[in-house]
Amino acid sequence: MKGYRAISMWHDTVGEDDYAPRPPMPGNTDADVCVVGAGYTGLWTAYYLKKADPALRVVVLEKEIAGFGASGRNGAWCSQFFASSMERLAKRGGKDGAVALQREMFETVREVGRVCGGEGIDADYHRGGNMVVASSQAQATSLRGEVEYLREWGFGDEDVWWLSAEETRARIAVAGALGAMYSPHCARVHPAKLVRGLARAVERLGVPLYERTPVLDRIPGGVRAQQGDVRAEIVVRATEGYTTDMPRLQRTLIPVYSLMIATEPLPDDVWAQIGWEGRECWNDGRHLLVYLSRTVDGRVAIGGRGAPYHFGSRIAEEFENEPAVFDALYEELCLLLPQVRGAAVTHRWGGPIGITRDWCSNVGFDRAGGSAWACGYVGDGVATSNLAGRTLRDLVRGEQTELTRLPWVGRQSRRWEPEPFRFVGVNLALKAMASADKTEARTGKPAKRAAYMEKLIN
Repeated sequence: MKGYRAISMWHDTVGEDDYAPRPPMPGNTDADVCVVGAGYTGLWTAYYLKKADPALRVVVLEKEIAGFGASGRNGAWCSQFFASSMERLAKRGGKDGAVALQREMFETVREVGRVCGGEGIDADYHRGGNMVVASSQAQATSLRGEVEYLREWGFGDEDVWWLSAEETRARIAVAGALGAMYSPHCARVHPAKLVRGLARAVERLGVPLYERTPVLDRIPGGVRAQQGDVRAEIVVRATEGYTTDMPRLQRTLIPVYSLMIATEPLPDDVWAQIGWEGRECWNDGRHLLVYLSRTVDGRVAIGGRGAPYHFGSRIAEEFENEPAVFDALYEELCLLLPQVRGAAVTHRWGGPIGITRDWCSNVGFDRAGGSAWACGYVGDGVATSNLAGRTLRDLVRGEQTELTRLPWVGRQSRRWEPEPFRFVGVNLALKAMASADKTEARTGKPAKRAAYMEKLIN
């Protein structure tokens, strides 16, 4: 396996961290709460539990090192949007519940910044908002409709608004931009700095973090790890895209690869042409999306979907290398920002994100079974995982709070179809969305196949 610093541009630019693995679990262990997975979800949960009750015995088990997975590789968006439609949330919690969840996501972005400040985590946090840029007439129509849709749910001018083409290009000189949907409730972070700093904060609170400690199975009253058993009243599953490695959970969600590239630091004269002084996170309005961020050291990082789903929900290091997708990302970057053409690409990487059958995140707690979980962030986990950690804190402690009453609590998505049906279906859906983007770019009209695919997700 490649060295940990070579996993991604974020791992490579984290600073002086040498990634020396922490010691594995020394043997059989007793705890009140055992957290499986040292990504954002597991670490936020451990952090908030221990802050609320310093006497609580919490341990965290990690197969590799803290931040090995999507928490250390993602697109740097601390996104304010929840991975579900408002209608789906309203079916469970009513309109008020759906709106409350979305507003809590707005506040969660600020909470991540507060913790970074309070714990001295230098994660390059900057709340510059996000833009969804229309690069075709079909996208412009759809995004204007999205602004009005959010208005109908009670979100006002302070939450989301439409930028004209001129206003959009004044922020970022995106070629061919016809306008953009803008919201201030989003922050850019350095993913690896955030997760590695959070791991140190958890340790300072007295939580043992055992790395290189694979969990083999759930057992009555705890888990079985490679080095021994953990006896714990409560086990928190925080494995996201790697959940398919766990026995009996292979169809809970699927791992779909998202790939990224990053340029070399761009010179000042190029940045003067691009603008982007607000450090907004942004993407365009296509179905098979790309997403971009500007780093503190002056790089452009761009990622996107398009890599195939692998039969049997397999995860492998070689799946992180798709040269055709990397090349397509670079060409897309140069189309959106022609000023960048000629800049060297210094890093190429990828990793799996976790997707539930209905593309909706879940958090829950089964006290009788001693199991808690949060999963299915669909690529929006940087902020959602923080909300999950605070919610799991309240659930585990038996507290009824505004967080535990939010409509994603206690819901579980239905299982994915068995193979080969999910292999065929997921890859057909990816191709259909890519085809819909091409059709909309050519015709300027919404593609019916995209709407059809969205119905199949539900």
